[in-house]
Amino acid sequence: MAEQKTILKALAGETQDVPPIWMMRQAGRYLPEYKATRAEAGDFLSLCYNPDLATEVTLQPIRRYGFDAAILFADILLVPQALGADLWFVTGEGPRLSTITDQAGVDALRPVEDIHETLNPIYQTVRNLASTLPSETTLIGFAGAPWTVATYMIAGRGTPDQGPAHALKDENRPAFEALLARITAATVEYLSAQIEAGAEVVKLFDSWAGSLKGEDFTRYALTPAQEIITALKARHPDTPIIAFPREGSENYIGFAKATGADCVALDDSVTAEWAAKHVQVDGCVQGNLASRHMVTGGDDLVRETRAIVDALSNGPHIFNLGHGITPDANPDNVQLMIDTVREG
Repeated sequence: MAEQKTILKALAGETQDVPPIWMMRQAGRYLPEYKATRAEAGDFLSLCYNPDLATEVTLQPIRRYGFDAAILFADILLVPQALGADLWFVTGEGPRLSTITDQAGVDALRPVEDIHETLNPIYQTVRNLASTLPSETTLIGFAGAPWTVATYMIAGRGTPDQGPAHALKDENRPAFEALLARITAATVEYLSAQIEAGAEVVKLFDSWAGSLKGEDFTRYALTPAQEIITALKARHPDTPIIAFPREGSENYIGFAKATGADCVALDDSVTAEWAAKHVQVDGCVQGNLASRHMVTGGDDLVRETRAIVDALSNGPHIFNLGHGITPDANPDNVQLMIDTVREG
């Protein structure tokens, strides 16, 4: 069935009359069935590390909407935890981590080869999904890109401007680069293990790539992505890889060629028309409806969805949002988006 899966066709460079569709954070807090499962788990991390419940929440949007892909339910900060960082979540505020601010902190991390002991439940979730998803549904694994993961490890939380990470980069570059190298190596192992467990595609989320400018973008967003993709392609040459250097702007241009990615995911700060001219010329693109339409719905959602499909209709395209769906989204608007994509 693999050759019939629409996501895999798009990633192989095929232009299709109707683009395949899935949605970032499609399993999550906007769905009542997710909230019920989350309550059963007790807390977010317990849900991530419970293969049965993580499988259930991954399947929920597939049952409800029939998306063309399911993305593993996990979190980008499980890798830092597997490397030895303390990780916890504060209700209503998000993740908290112990901080790394110098070489001693990097040196205290666990060896990369030891991460699987912590992450084995995630691989079991992938195995569960590989055996239970509908035959036409592609299974996507993922990880955070090194820069984005590092911003959390350095600051101990999300920050509006990634200031602590930029400060460490500027003031103690050897320690900063040592941390990125450790995350890069761990990410290769983590994604490789997901592929071995049954992931058909993997995605690299660099959510804060846009705060890297000029040469910093090349050194700390593009180059780590290239290293990870090269290593994964050496081990798993037939597995497609999606890269998402969010808010990359002009840096989206040529990113696929430079890194070896099979597809570049786009945020909604660029237009689909611009993407068709500058990014899709190199292959598959993914995106890029603004997430706010999942809240507001209506004619604007339909019009913008059609415009994106039309603009990217002359090349390989996977329809998605420009970022993750938000907890205040209306599930009915998700269905309207899907119907608009599939019915025109």
